[in-house]
Amino acid sequence: MPADTVREDIRNFLTSRRARLTPAETGLPDIGGRRRVSGLRRSEVAQLAAISVEYYTRLERGNVHGVSADILDSLAAALRLDEVERAHLAALVRAANAPQRAANALHRAANSPHRATDRDGGASHVRPSLQQLLDAMTGAAAFVRNAHLDVLATNRLARALYREALGAGEQPPLDAGEQPPNLARFVFRDPRARRFYRDWAGIAHDAVGSLRVEAARAPTNADLADLIDELTTHSAEFASRWDAHDVEYYRSGRQRFHHPDVGDLDLDYDALAIPADPGLTIVTYTLAPNAPHAAAFARLQGSVESG
Repeated sequence: MPADTVREDIRNFLTSRRARLTPAETGLPDIGGRRRVSGLRRSEVAQLAAISVEYYTRLERGNVHGVSADILDSLAAALRLDEVERAHLAALVRAANAPQRAANALHRAANSPHRATDRDGGASHVRPSLQQLLDAMTGAAAFVRNAHLDVLATNRLARALYREALGAGEQPPLDAGEQPPNLARFVFRDPRARRFYRDWAGIAHDAVGSLRVEAARAPTNADLADLIDELTTHSAEFASRWDAHDVEYYRSGRQRFHHPDVGDLDLDYDALAIPADPGLTIVTYTLAPNAPHAAAFARLQGSVESG
């Protein structure tokens, strides 16, 4: 990611965060008058962060050279940033303060037969023991993905959940061909995703937010840049969500699927980082025995056992 792009991302991120706040929400008096911008003015953010307007304006323009952790904390508090947004802003600042190193790394990545992975965020293989672990998880649908949302390994129940839910004769998203299957590509470029995910808008938000986080953490990763360019070019929905600069961690919650054979499935998911393999995550889908849709999940498990 070139230095100018990082500065632009900082500007857009800070602008979008202050646009969502009002003086009333932050305890500031609304002095009235027509506002030329939505949300807080720069002067109001500066007041809340206890810095000068000139300094905040400089930061919002992406000039973050030498900014201290204390200033970033004050700015994060002023803009009501959550944990993910705070980490994202810090990652953007780190990238902006190392433009030459980033440019050199990007040049090496573009001219190398082995693309840069930035601490394995875009790793393309898993250790055999991880596959053994997945295979041992017979009561959970589980797969391993990298930070680019490439699916690198699955167990049988995950393949049943994703492949059979899409109907016979169609190319399933978890069958790897020349490149690993990618969940963001499936969500935004395959119309079947809107049938498969009953909360398509939610999974779309999470996918874009996850890629935004990774793009700031690994600004020199050429493979990730290629994926984002592809999705931005071919999906207006992705482009619109990308421009919103929202960030997200996909950690735990409930995902709503529709399976054509067993019906609706509301499954509990957990995303578990793998310390021994930075950038890789195990995602599991489970369901309590007496939960709604437990019978449907049991039928899905039965189809695997009998297959």
